[in-house]
Amino acid sequence: ASKLPPTRHENTWSTHKVLASLFADDTTTYLSASDKFSDLQNILGKWCVASTARFNVGKTVIIPLGSNTYRSTLILTRKMHPDHDPIPPEIHISPEREATRVLGAWIGNNTNQETQWSQTLEKIDLHLHRWGQSHPTMEGRRLIVQMVIAGMTQYLTKVQGMPLAIERALSSKIQSFMWDSPAKSPPVSNITLSQPISRGGKKVLHLASRCKQETVEETSYSPRNGNEDKEGGSRGQSER
Repeated sequence: ASKLPPTRHENTWSTHKVLASLFADDTTTYLSASDKFSDLQNILGKWCVASTARFNVGKTVIIPLGSNTYRSTLILTRKMHPDHDPIPPEIHISPEREATRVLGAWIGNNTNQETQWSQTLEKIDLHLHRWGQSHPTMEGRRLIVQMVIAGMTQYLTKVQGMPLAIERALSSKIQSFMWDSPAKSPPVSNITLSQPISRGGKKVLHLASRCKQETVEETSYSPRNGNEDKEGGSRGQSER
């Protein structure tokens, strides 16, 4: 099973064991290396009969968790444990460097973070181009930057973090859009523009500061039995 970072509740810290996460028509379940995938299938089958719902097997993805050795073995044998039955062939097991979209975030092993931001950057370019055609004022451009760049990046930054290369690319887009020019040396720097109006700025979005606020604190956990190669599990993502 998976564990979330400690959360503070009523002045005490506690660690919550997560078995399943459901949102709208997405269901994510967490299995340890000792859990049987067939048991999960039986449970979901009974739930579907009782609720008259149906899981979309074609969109079901298994994301291996644990050490490199465990993940490689799971992908090769399609077994979470040597004594278990293989995972059915119609269920996709995510290989290394493949990212799976889960509630707006991209989850995977050894994935390229910058590649996962490409679609967001394309959407931002499209929206900025459309808004730029209306020739907005400086104040209008500030509001557009807040709406488009801040709005389209806030969630992904919160759940996944923003690579430095993406932060620099977006900062360059902010500069170019604010001055309606791709010039590398604007009349006023981004740092000055991000200052409050009382300090001579325009309160323009400053990504470096925003990213620090949105950074999610990650907490690592040691294997339960101290043997990393035997620790593992999987995360199953499906759509109802």
